[in-house]
Amino acid sequence: MTGRIGITRDGRVLLVTMDDGATKNALTSEMMAAARDALLQAAGDPGVGAVVLAGAGDTFCSGGNLGRLIGNAKADPSSTRAALEDFHGWIRAMRACPKPVIAAVEGAAAGAGFSVALGCDLIVAAEDSTFTLAYVKVGLNPDGGASAFLSRAATPQLAAEIMFEGGRIGAARLAQLAIVNRVVAPGTALAEAMAWAARLAEGPAVAIGRAKRLIESGFGAADAQLDREAAFFVEALHGPEAAEGIAAFFEKRPPSYPRG
Repeated sequence: MTGRIGITRDGRVLLVTMDDGATKNALTSEMMAAARDALLQAAGDPGVGAVVLAGAGDTFCSGGNLGRLIGNAKADPSSTRAALEDFHGWIRAMRACPKPVIAAVEGAAAGAGFSVALGCDLIVAAEDSTFTLAYVKVGLNPDGGASAFLSRAATPQLAAEIMFEGGRIGAARLAQLAIVNRVVAPGTALAEAMAWAARLAEGPAVAIGRAKRLIESGFGAADAQLDREAAFFVEALHGPEAAEGIAAFFEKRPPSYPRG
């Protein structure tokens, strides 16, 4: 059974939930398309004042599926690019939605899961949650706008550390760096995000929508960076470093990347 996207309403707040316990909410093309459609509908629904994005269970999102990437690597690069557009279409919908979008993070936000959290306007995270951009560990580069959003929020040195090392970063450190807005007790991130979203949903919708557009234009829209990420990701997945990195991951050994 593939994962699904749960859609529920609580007053003027739309809750979008990534739900696949077997894979810790790893993303599939069906999930990404459903999440994108939910954001597009929320954008035009005057009954929705804010959106909360969460993961079912004790994990926000474990990222993409490396097994699926192996299949993509063996196919034509155009197939990889098309699969990326499913993901990037969702990120674009989040950024274009005139309503506040809040991530409620419990457990891990890894790889594409970290990208999704960064694509939200606000992040509420449990104090024991962790964030990882581990693409580099399998010879890939970030997608989902992570490079754009980190470049906005962090110094070049911090963005380099996160993307070069691919290590885990705790919610407390990201809060100190103003990347995470609020750190809360484990198990309470969703309740805090829903309460915050409910307050924002009662605010002046047009003014908030304009503020979101001003923030986006002030930093430079992420749209062009999403295209660059997609192009680099396709090159990487169909290159020798990713082939070795992914093979090493499944064979549980250190990778030996080609030199020269």
